[in-house]
Amino acid sequence: MADKTLVEFVKESLQQGQSREAIHGALTQAGWKNGEVDAALAVYSDVTFPVAVPRPQPYLSARQAFLYLLFFILLGIVSFSLGSLLFALIDYAFPDKVESGGYAVHFRDAQVRSGISGVLVATPIFLWLGYILRGARERSPELQRSRIRKWLTYLSLVIAGCTLVGDATSLVYNFLGGDLTVRFVLKSLVVGVIAGAIFTYFISDAEKGDQADVDAA
Repeated sequence: MADKTLVEFVKESLQQGQSREAIHGALTQAGWKNGEVDAALAVYSDVTFPVAVPRPQPYLSARQAFLYLLFFILLGIVSFSLGSLLFALIDYAFPDKVESGGYAVHFRDAQVRSGISGVLVATPIFLWLGYILRGARERSPELQRSRIRKWLTYLSLVIAGCTLVGDATSLVYNFLGGDLTVRFVLKSLVVGVIAGAIFTYFISDAEKGDQADVDAA
């Protein structure tokens, strides 16, 4: 974030007709670092106008931070619960003789109940919250520049991307080792589809946010 003293100095200098190069040179000679000066100059658009024209700044509020954090937490709960449920159903459809004991059956039953509970409870809230956030962004374009949304979006992309790479690596590893079973393939497909859907959605969302920054500049 640009220093307020620098921002005010840049504003007054621009309004007095000073060029950006002259302002930059004067500030660096005064001891300010290039990054600090560039940040202060970036606050104002490089357009011809009698007064300094501010650029749209990244948006952040406590309410939006709370809503986006809740949204991404719910995304994790829905993804994990759905994956756990599908894993259990695959185990039912393709049982392993080694896991035929009572403990394995009890664990699988608990996994199904837990997965169903998570999906039924978290999914409606997740969809509702997503609808609320999407509507808010359509009504208020500045929310597209929310810092918390961008950080969480790219964090989700990193997690989903790493999951996809790890999933593909496990498939190839087990294939080369001759241990590629139907259960393993189906579970890998479940992980790949869930992670791929998250990655596809958020890469599109990130591109929209980046385009909004380009348009603002």
